[in-house]
Amino acid sequence: MTGTIINTVAVAAGGVAGHFTGRFFRQEQQEALNKVCGVSVLFIAIAGAVEGMLRIEGESLASGRSMLVVLCLAIGTVIGELIGIENGFERFGEWLKLRTGNSRDKNFVNAFVSSSLTVCIGAMAIVGAIQDGITEDYSTLMIKSVLDFIIVAVMTSSMGKGAAFAAIPIFLLEGSITLLASLIAPVMTDLAIDYMSLIGSVMIFCVGVNLVWGKMLRVANMLPAVLLAVIAAYLPWGL
Repeated sequence: MTGTIINTVAVAAGGVAGHFTGRFFRQEQQEALNKVCGVSVLFIAIAGAVEGMLRIEGESLASGRSMLVVLCLAIGTVIGELIGIENGFERFGEWLKLRTGNSRDKNFVNAFVSSSLTVCIGAMAIVGAIQDGITEDYSTLMIKSVLDFIIVAVMTSSMGKGAAFAAIPIFLLEGSITLLASLIAPVMTDLAIDYMSLIGSVMIFCVGVNLVWGKMLRVANMLPAVLLAVIAAYLPWGL
């Protein structure tokens, strides 16, 4: 679990760095930084989604996988809403807020949920953890750690200390996948990874929307869509 530990430490370190640097910004500057962080997340997500949906055919661009996006997100969101995943995240965030002495931080839960979804959603976390578990190759998670450090540092400086506690879900997610890597690896074909990356990018876009315009979407309730994307890769007909 070397890669998982490195990624967890990077997220926590990003939170610490963001906490101390955030003190140098006034309220309006922190709000501006939060918007910029949201715009950055939007463009990162757009790049991933475009890569998954567009292809070159001759001398023109062609789009595809629209039905995959619609069905996975729609069905996944219904499942997530019925289960109440977002509420679970928020309850855990509230528990953390009280346990860590941050009960007066009104933005703690929002910062925790937003940063957790940003660093946990995506193919790098899953593929990197599988590589670490099977071949002890944690290079993918090393690269992800650098990106996560920067993202969490910016989010912590603009949103508050709650963003730093994304280290907890990233440790649980990647650690579990690493331990179960031998079981998960055969399922994660190239097509499954492509589908999962596309859906993950769209969900990260939704996180960016919440950062820029305020919370408009319950992104955590969309999480089942990632699992549905993997399942879709095994359907006999294409989406």
